[in-house]
Amino acid sequence: MTAYLEFKGVEKAFSGKAVLKGMNLAVTKGEVMFIIGTSGVGKSVTIKHLIGLLRIDAGEIWFDGQRVDKLPERKLAALRKRIGMVFQSSTLFDSMTLAENVALPLRKHQRLGWDASLDQARVRLAQVYMAEYADRYPAELSDGMRKRAAIARTLALEPDVVLFDEPTTGLDPVSARRIDRLIRELADKLGVTAIVVSHDPPSIFGIADRVAFLYRGVVHVVATPAELRASSDPIVQQFIRGQSSGPMETPGF
Repeated sequence: MTAYLEFKGVEKAFSGKAVLKGMNLAVTKGEVMFIIGTSGVGKSVTIKHLIGLLRIDAGEIWFDGQRVDKLPERKLAALRKRIGMVFQSSTLFDSMTLAENVALPLRKHQRLGWDASLDQARVRLAQVYMAEYADRYPAELSDGMRKRAAIARTLALEPDVVLFDEPTTGLDPVSARRIDRLIRELADKLGVTAIVVSHDPPSIFGIADRVAFLYRGVVHVVATPAELRASSDPIVQQFIRGQSSGPMETPGF
């Protein structure tokens, strides 16, 4: 498989405490890759490096044949049009309707007029099954609906890659599975490459093509969901079964 996006020996520390310790991971175009692991292991840190929200301390990050970890801020701005991110909180503007929220990046980055940007916003909202709520305000909607609107806003600039940071956290099971279905559809119908940070087993085993398990600052294993379930690795089994005792009790895990 040819890597579309790749981390090579990535290291990152905060206040002298190492989080990533030579992490390697290759993602292929069009796949849904999940990054899993215990809290604080560096999952969200990993994806934030892709769009320059954090800078790595050592190693390399490559995207579509271009090294991105050394890009200056002005070139990162162009990269962010190709790599979108859906944050754990939906980060919608409460004073704007959903259509106005989704139209905002179109007005800013594509210089579309107000009417044209709203028309495009409604198209994006339809892609996430939210067309009928285009004129509603975020406070009027559920958490799951706001998350879908946030995905529509990310899709507005037609990114090649979408990063999802804990997309189902805090959602009821039905809303969470709707988000899962939407992520899978983005890959299958639009060809979007999705990288999903999650610790939600139904999501992990329901829609992932492959799963990267972070442990002690490196990728401990990359496997399909079926391979992960069948793994004889006691560390993997402790995590996916949610067991309180096991090898991961070691201090500093």
